[in-house]
Amino acid sequence: MTTPIEIQFKDVDLDAVATADGLVAVFVDGDGKLDAGARKVNTLTRKSLARFVESEAFEKASPGDVSLLSYPVGMAATGVLVVKLGRRPSSQEARKAGAQIAKRLGDKSLLVLAGSIGRADEIALGLMLRAYDFDTHKTGDKPGRGEVTCMVSKPDELRKAPLNAIAEGVFFTRDLTNEPANILTTTDFADRLAAMRDLGLEVEVLEEKDLAKLGMRTLLSVGQGSVSPSKVVVMSWNGGKKKDAPFALVGKGVVFDTGGISIKPAAGMEDMTMDMGGAGVVAGVMRTLALRKAKANVVGLVGIVENMPSGSATRPGDVVTSMKGDTVEIINTDAEGRLVLADVLWYAQDRFKPAGMINLATLTGAILVALGNENAGVFSNSDELSGDFIKAAKAEGEGAWRMPMAKAYDALLKSRIADMKNVGGRNAGSITAAQFLQRFVKDDVPWCHLDIAGVASVKSETALAPAGATGWGVMALNRLVADMYEG
Repeated sequence: MTTPIEIQFKDVDLDAVATADGLVAVFVDGDGKLDAGARKVNTLTRKSLARFVESEAFEKASPGDVSLLSYPVGMAATGVLVVKLGRRPSSQEARKAGAQIAKRLGDKSLLVLAGSIGRADEIALGLMLRAYDFDTHKTGDKPGRGEVTCMVSKPDELRKAPLNAIAEGVFFTRDLTNEPANILTTTDFADRLAAMRDLGLEVEVLEEKDLAKLGMRTLLSVGQGSVSPSKVVVMSWNGGKKKDAPFALVGKGVVFDTGGISIKPAAGMEDMTMDMGGAGVVAGVMRTLALRKAKANVVGLVGIVENMPSGSATRPGDVVTSMKGDTVEIINTDAEGRLVLADVLWYAQDRFKPAGMINLATLTGAILVALGNENAGVFSNSDELSGDFIKAAKAEGEGAWRMPMAKAYDALLKSRIADMKNVGGRNAGSITAAQFLQRFVKDDVPWCHLDIAGVASVKSETALAPAGATGWGVMALNRLVADMYEG
């Protein structure tokens, strides 16, 4: 997997600034006040920094913005990065600053003078998250990374912070979501998850014969047109009290979605490598929890399939019986994610009796129409759980918006020949998908459905990620687990 950049945290040593090569980053408050590190740079550069701070360019800059002073006089460095940031920045301002610094990184070393700045850990995390590039399949020479050193007043505290655990989880999700489908087959996906046993996770891979025995017929119906075997992978982290019921995360893992017999248009179909984004987030969260040794019991379950058209593929009009026992008339084989989740949700409850449950899926194009790339749709049977998640997502800067659910929408799922249809028509498409999933959630289980079709992978860069997979949700769910079960 892509490895996060390593940051060395050291005590402040201003005598080392003059001879530091590469880039040196300093922080200046919005009012132009220089801290000790900035004053040192200002002295070395014969007050060039002070002159820049008095300029219109600095005045117009927003918190977290970075400007470059090239080849400063009096320093060995090739450039000084001037970061406009207050002494007590918000978490998002600090991460933005770190990310903007990361965008200036090359193969030269970087020294960050963050001695007196609050939230230095968030600056470092922003830097780590933005310093990501999925270049696995590119040939030729690849750009190197210089060493990154961050001078802070309390380096031991930052060394203990779970920055690398968070970044690794996000990067794992991004790598999985960016990977092409001829590489990330259902078997390869399961193998990558099984490899996390080395981190202390318990990982179990259920094969098609196991799924058939369990009665996961809706899940199996999605993958029956593909030569790639369908699988369910169960990842367990048991860091809490033995008697405590686990919190369950469930992810849709469609490694490629052609739409099946209800085939998608050719234009844009290449993007359907990201249709396993929900499973990718679950995998990333489980990696982070294991790396930071979370004091909680969490189980992550992902249904991994490929939706292909063939002579053995499910047809529109077929009726399939779910693990729960309900029958589903499959009107549209491109509404396959809910069929995968239905069985895995029921299995998660039947086996683990979870204290709560959240599923994630790149489920509907309708949520993209409603919320764009800024927010995931949150559907829930619990005001408390949905509120806690949205609070965690806001704290992590990951957009999430509560969407309505109501029994009135169930009428759109009525089938003439089965217990339900798998689609409810064009209107309220995201809501009827959530209503479908809710039928496989027991009344006493707090549950959220996160439709991440608009946020899992994007065409333009975000604050913390280049274009492509974002890793959205890993940080929010990690915080949710910490707040709800480790507090």
